[in-house]
Amino acid sequence: MKGHILIIDDDLSLTELIKKFLENHQFKVSSFDHPKNALNRLDKKHDYDLIILDIMLPEIDGFQVLRKIRQSSTIPIIMLTARGEVSDRVVGLELGADDYLPKPFEPEELIARIQSILRRIQHPEAMVDKIIYEHLTIDKLTQEVSLNDVPLRLSTTEFEALLIFAENGGEVLDRDFLVENLRGISWQSYDRSIDVLVSRLRTKLNKLDPNTEYIKTIHGVGYKFIDRIKK
Repeated sequence: MKGHILIIDDDLSLTELIKKFLENHQFKVSSFDHPKNALNRLDKKHDYDLIILDIMLPEIDGFQVLRKIRQSSTIPIIMLTARGEVSDRVVGLELGADDYLPKPFEPEELIARIQSILRRIQHPEAMVDKIIYEHLTIDKLTQEVSLNDVPLRLSTTEFEALLIFAENGGEVLDRDFLVENLRGISWQSYDRSIDVLVSRLRTKLNKLDPNTEYIKTIHGVGYKFIDRIKK
């Protein structure tokens, strides 16, 4: 079994199609058509590897569900929407989504997105060292990050972005470079998705260390990570 996927979507026909497709690819799949039931289940036990979350849901929309989940979990979340608007993606990323897929979509694309995210989580053996700066430590093996010895909770996409910055410390990285090196999301350098991701990451860093600017904006070019490397 490749992993346990939770689907939260009130479109029962689509859910059944996704479920059958994922099961044919050796995934275990559970589903809820009402967000409150899904949240109640998640409050009791976290035994899922990834969540597929629709934005348009009864009573509570997907953004509210995402916000609630992110209060206690960094489980990877792929957002689905029928509208396909850039504003939806921006809001989802701001709240901590790992990926975003507009409806209609090809099942093969969904599988590719899921596998890309789970590969980073379930097979960390390819990442066997640490990046240690004066204030920041990134453990590639466990995907754990600490800032001034305080654990920093990041989504998989935020971790990926921070890793890119830390591995290229002191260098100016433009949006095209980030687009090419970030996996999982179909990024586009001309929309705000990259900026939203960087802003979210910067906010988490500054929350723990408000006196230090770790990611500096280079206007008209991109971003630069700043910290004195330790070893």
